[in-house]
Amino acid sequence: MTMPLAYSELRQRTKARDRSLRDKVMSLEAAAKLVQDGDHLAVGGCTASRTPFAMIWALVRAQKRDLTVSRSIMSTEGDIFYAAGLSRHLITSWFSQGIVWGVSKVMRDYTESGRARFEEWSHMAMGLRYRAGAMGVPFLPMRSMLGSDVLGRVSGNGAGPADPAFAAAKTMECPFTGETLLLVPALNPDVAIIHVQRCDAYGNAQLDGLTFMDIDIAMAANRVILTTERVVSNEQIRRQPDQTKIGFFTVDAVVEVPFGCAPHECYGLYEPFYSHMDMYAQMTARDPEAGAQDYLERFYHEPKDWADYLSRIGMAELIDAQRRGSAIHDD
Repeated sequence: MTMPLAYSELRQRTKARDRSLRDKVMSLEAAAKLVQDGDHLAVGGCTASRTPFAMIWALVRAQKRDLTVSRSIMSTEGDIFYAAGLSRHLITSWFSQGIVWGVSKVMRDYTESGRARFEEWSHMAMGLRYRAGAMGVPFLPMRSMLGSDVLGRVSGNGAGPADPAFAAAKTMECPFTGETLLLVPALNPDVAIIHVQRCDAYGNAQLDGLTFMDIDIAMAANRVILTTERVVSNEQIRRQPDQTKIGFFTVDAVVEVPFGCAPHECYGLYEPFYSHMDMYAQMTARDPEAGAQDYLERFYHEPKDWADYLSRIGMAELIDAQRRGSAIHDD
């Protein structure tokens, strides 16, 4: 169960951090060392948008274990966390490769067999839990989930006691209106991994398109790893300060990694790699476990570096995804 931290502990963590203006550029391998076994890892982006796959790829190759992973909405990366043995506990509001492909077969295989846990909250609850973590408060009130059976759902294979996570959620009578409200506990991840379109060497990050829950995640986390399509000068960042959504003082590592979301999209630069995602869905359709392991071997374990990973996806797919992604600016 991910319980909120006391304000005194959050304050102490903040005081202990190095928030100086310094060069934070490093390799994927070096950044992976900032994630420790047993950490709570928050993943930026949402579904197939700005998923930090390059960092996840590095964590798989570093053989991290026992991570609790949270994200607003899980997609294929959730399959990877389960199948690679990185995590047996995922916290999210929805778990699917995408509407086209339906609910994750790998997730169902792992959770229905009792090998892993899928802790489900509403999308609003996930957002408010990260927001509470960013604000430094232990909880926030809401109405969402009170009108559904999510709070009373059962865990594992559909039988047994109610999910223990929801022992952390409490109801209360509003002292102003008398209405019943649900209090959801804060999420303060140990590490957040977030992909951005551009940032400077210090970690001042600019995001194009939807920011999802990334700003709150960055403020709530104890350590932040940014992967970016390109590192730009601080002078360029200062030309459009209104586009800087994540400040350097929250960031611990910057990794320049082009196509760092492949096979997912990065708004304004490239669209999802649909053929590759179709291939993955076919690989996991009949035997989710075997298909996922085969995929891991071919695209995570065998490539010698990230460039080799991209070459296995294919130059034609890269060019097509980039063409479709940049077309939104052509008018």
